Amino acid sequence: MDWITNPEIWVALLTLTSLEIVLGIDNVIFISILAGKLPADQQAKARNVGLTLAMFIRIALLFSLSWIIGLTEPLFEVFGFEVTGRSLIMLAGGLFLLGKSTFEIHDKLEGEEGHASAKVNATFTSVIIQILLLDIVFSLDSVITAVGMVDELPVMIAAVVIAVGVMLIAAGTVSQFVEAHPTVKMLALSFLLLIGFSLVAEGLEFHIPKGYIYFAMGFSVFVEFLNLQLRGKAKPVELRKPYTETQ
Repeated sequence: MDWITNPEIWVALLTLTSLEIVLGIDNVIFISILAGKLPADQQAKARNVGLTLAMFIRIALLFSLSWIIGLTEPLFEVFGFEVTGRSLIMLAGGLFLLGKSTFEIHDKLEGEEGHASAKVNATFTSVIIQILLLDIVFSLDSVITAVGMVDELPVMIAAVVIAVGVMLIAAGTVSQFVEAHPTVKMLALSFLLLIGFSLVAEGLEFHIPKGYIYFAMGFSVFVEFLNLQLRGKAKPVELRKPYTETQ
């Protein structure tokens, strides 16, 4: 339990929680769209159920990934390089984040508007099932990001729980802020590129101290904060939205 008194762990928790919130905005938006197809008295319940399911899915994935990463016994060799369960999940996770973030950046800037919107039958059960399936997809990059940033499982779980709690309380406000400042979302996606690269390096046994990653991310956030203060009145660009209200 020494990690509790480690300042670097608290910095990691704050950074990871903030990133989890920003990366979870798309999930919140789509959950809101699906819930919006229900009667008004069921919409809040559907949003809360959807976000709660997302939290439990991410925690379950964290436990499974952390167990796999703990497998350090060599499975086989490739060109003299010993491949372990840990290196496989690091490489696969890093490549996934690199591909996912690149795809999302393209989709937000040059993608087709509303291409991923889906018609749903407006029943509570069907909406919850679709939210559950969506949560599984959206949870992958969130969980891999957590594994890439922090070594302590309790910190990862705490960040996920706090992030979901914030979204449950202030989903509308947080969503509006990120939508009003698209550079925040693009910055979060660029962080995924950085974390993806670090995971690939870890998978190849090149260790990058996480303090360097936190510094790079923290400095970027500080610069963006100054940008928002200096250019707050300028009208931002509108990112493409794969999910829209009109079906």
